[in-house]
Amino acid sequence: MEWYWAGTILLGCVVSGMALGFPVAFTFLITNIIGTCVFVIRAPIWDIGAFLQEAGIKLPQIVDNAPQLITTFTLSPIPMFILMGSLFFHTGLAIRVFDALDTLLGKIPGRLCYLTVIGGSLFSTLTGSTMANTAMLGSLLVPEMQRRGYNKHMSMGPILGTGGLAMIIPPSSLGVLLASIAGVDVGALLIAGLLPGFLLAGLYAGMITLMLIINPDAAPSYDVEPTTWAQKTYQIFVNILPMGFVVFLVIGFIVLGWATPSESASFGVVGVCILALVRRVFTWEAFKTSLIGTIRVVGMVFFILMNSTVFSQLLSFSGASRGFVSWATGFEVAPLVILTAMFLVLIMLGMFMDQVSMMLITVPIFYPIATQLGYDPIWFSLIVLMSLEMSATTPPFGLLLFIMMGMVRGTTLGQVALAAAPYLFCDLVLIVILIIAPGIALYLPSLM
Repeated sequence: MEWYWAGTILLGCVVSGMALGFPVAFTFLITNIIGTCVFVIRAPIWDIGAFLQEAGIKLPQIVDNAPQLITTFTLSPIPMFILMGSLFFHTGLAIRVFDALDTLLGKIPGRLCYLTVIGGSLFSTLTGSTMANTAMLGSLLVPEMQRRGYNKHMSMGPILGTGGLAMIIPPSSLGVLLASIAGVDVGALLIAGLLPGFLLAGLYAGMITLMLIINPDAAPSYDVEPTTWAQKTYQIFVNILPMGFVVFLVIGFIVLGWATPSESASFGVVGVCILALVRRVFTWEAFKTSLIGTIRVVGMVFFILMNSTVFSQLLSFSGASRGFVSWATGFEVAPLVILTAMFLVLIMLGMFMDQVSMMLITVPIFYPIATQLGYDPIWFSLIVLMSLEMSATTPPFGLLLFIMMGMVRGTTLGQVALAAAPYLFCDLVLIVILIIAPGIALYLPSLM
């Protein structure tokens, strides 16, 4: 069978299953069974006896190969990062940090918008989850912005943009997942997102400033209770700097080479627990809720990964991956054109499916192409993460758009998408900057 027919069968089954509303894991499971029957079992299906006999041998082999990825050491940071973020939320430490930042900003135009960017950037280093980041920022700030008379696009836009920062600022759970699937150094990819992430936060702040200059009434100023320097100093040392200690446990240990990503993730969990105990906000109920939530999320992700491993093997075994790479690199065009095409594919896929599904479909195809074109795997992974981050806010299936619609009642998908548009432009600017100056992404990994 020609490679394009093999690819059509496998990818067509996945897309069809998702279009019919099947869960992602079961979509890949059904596709794997069909792919095994078509490409692995050689006996003709009309010879029922021979077909069933060979299936009884080949299918158990597929089942044995399925847990191969989730039993690797590189995936161990994911549950730790998720648990760290859950503890951060459920113990109430997040609220304390946010209140401290609010006190420090004082009375400036668009104060809550800038608070969103600063707080979201800080929380991204502690949560590793775009959905958790967006949900927390939205629940804390949207009601207050509405009460203060902020326009809808000024209340929703910064949260949608900043919420996605958790995808590239370490510790990024999706980054660990991408590195594990693609066979990229997890620690290097996590650290590579630090400078671009904070640069993107600066672009968001610049966009807010520009929008306030154009329309100052979009975020009306209001009186705030004045605070003394002593109060501000207290907030810095009591509520903000201890969070910096946890960030150092996660990021600093990786950069300095003192710990692997898995070890630093564990240190991060211990750091949050110690901080919660010191602040007397640690409760067994909060710990139990965080642990149960982590088990549920990790169980779902790992079950999807088991099935995606077999899917990648079938793509390779059928010749679809090899044929597509040869076809894509056979065009006499600049590598940048192929990179742009891959970026557009990710954006279009993001209109219809979630980020994990997109990774599972595209990584086995895109990474061999990127390697053939000579792109640095860490740099290319960051471009992929940026594309995934943008796709999370593109209609009609952007998950962050639906989270925001659930928080702001009476808001249409078009209004939410329009509010996110300026920040998507900032994302695009950052991608262009990374293409022009890849050293921004590769400088910190080079120090490891």
